[in-house]
Amino acid sequence: MDWTPLTESLTGLAPFLIYVGLSIGLIAMYASVYMLATAHDELALIRRDNTAAAIAFAGSMIGYTLPLAVAAQHAATLLVFLVWGVVAIVVQVVIYWFFRLLMLRDVSARIERGETAAGILLGAASLAGGIVDAAAMAV
Repeated sequence: MDWTPLTESLTGLAPFLIYVGLSIGLIAMYASVYMLATAHDELALIRRDNTAAAIAFAGSMIGYTLPLAVAAQHAATLLVFLVWGVVAIVVQVVIYWFFRLLMLRDVSARIERGETAAGILLGAASLAGGIVDAAAMAV
């Protein structure tokens, strides 16, 4: 049996582990920054089974990880990856504030009340922003 394909494949294990580890760290940083930036307490609401908060936060997490995945795929160095990971954090926070200031000023109050439509709309805005962000990074 020829083990060459397996051993050649495993040479990428170290970079894989580094990128996954950095990604987990960036996702944790994103979650912390995003929760500080919003006017509502996502975790407390989710712990109380607030579906609107869970949907909005899940949308923002996916909206963040899409460009993060593109950055991992296209970055020439780890530093470039980290820079684009931070840029994606800023973009998602800006999306929240843009949405809150221009589209639905009371979105956080609505989410706190468990209004699912507000959570879906904010989650969709985060996803849309993340998709555009990811596409722009790939250019």
